[in-house]
Amino acid sequence: MGGLPLLQIEDLKQYYLVRGLRKMVVKALDGVSFHVDEGEIFGVVGESGCGKSTMGLSICKLVEPTAGKIVLDSEDITHFTQEQMRPVRKKIQMVFQDPYASLNPRMSVRDIVAEPLIIHKVSKKRDEINDIVVGLLRKVGLDDYHANRYPHQFSGGQRQRIGIARALAVKPKLIIADEPVSALDVSIQSQVLNLLGDLRRELSLTYIFIAHDLSVVEHISDRIAVMYLGSIVEMGDKDCLYGNPAHPYTQALFSSVPVPDPKAKKERIILEGTIPSPLNVPAGCKFHTRCRNCMDVCREQAPTRKDFSDRHYVFCHLY
Repeated sequence: MGGLPLLQIEDLKQYYLVRGLRKMVVKALDGVSFHVDEGEIFGVVGESGCGKSTMGLSICKLVEPTAGKIVLDSEDITHFTQEQMRPVRKKIQMVFQDPYASLNPRMSVRDIVAEPLIIHKVSKKRDEINDIVVGLLRKVGLDDYHANRYPHQFSGGQRQRIGIARALAVKPKLIIADEPVSALDVSIQSQVLNLLGDLRRELSLTYIFIAHDLSVVEHISDRIAVMYLGSIVEMGDKDCLYGNPAHPYTQALFSSVPVPDPKAKKERIILEGTIPSPLNVPAGCKFHTRCRNCMDVCREQAPTRKDFSDRHYVFCHLY
């Protein structure tokens, strides 16, 4: 890895206006910044509702960001219209969380995988498109005859493979995988994860891998960002983060990961309370209402970034 990153995100915000008795703003993303190097698997973890999926949708511009900057492959796409985004979508694709909802039940697998080929005018010849579709299905571990079937005839793991084949159709550089294995059985999860790893090596792919399962993220990721209430609280290489987590929230998350050895002693950090509503974000450090190390400054001031190395940093007043 070297040179310019494939993806650069600067101060990305996604606010939603809620209309009721009074106008309120949900800060789903609140100033997220990071970069993803070419060939890297960048993991994103955090509790449900912390903004992980919103971030993926915003980067793909499936929802229009409120503010911030998105640079993909040295091209600033922040203010691109949907028409301008059409050729860009060949570079960035998304694998969605729910393999049951992300496939059109009225379309055959052949038509589902062929759709991006037709939209992006990869080929106009039916036979050529058919050959590409069959090749993609084989690449993700499905057979030729599966092309004539419909989504309801497949298991969850097979449907997710179809979603991956569809994402690969236009030969993207970056794939955003939004909890691609959370709806699958554990045995099927490992198959899909191994497939993603094999495709990365074979096709030189880059991933943003969004998940809440910490063991899955540890298995597949090179670098990991920990999110809480719309913001990144810690980021670092996998070994640094799992070996020496710095933020109290990261420490609590990682303490919940089961240890295979029943005799091993491990401190379990129990978080108090529940994650605050994004409609009413706490002042100062967003985590102070649940932090066992909370100080007066945490209630008053948002923490600044503390760098431990060029690839590991944290937002916390303890450092």
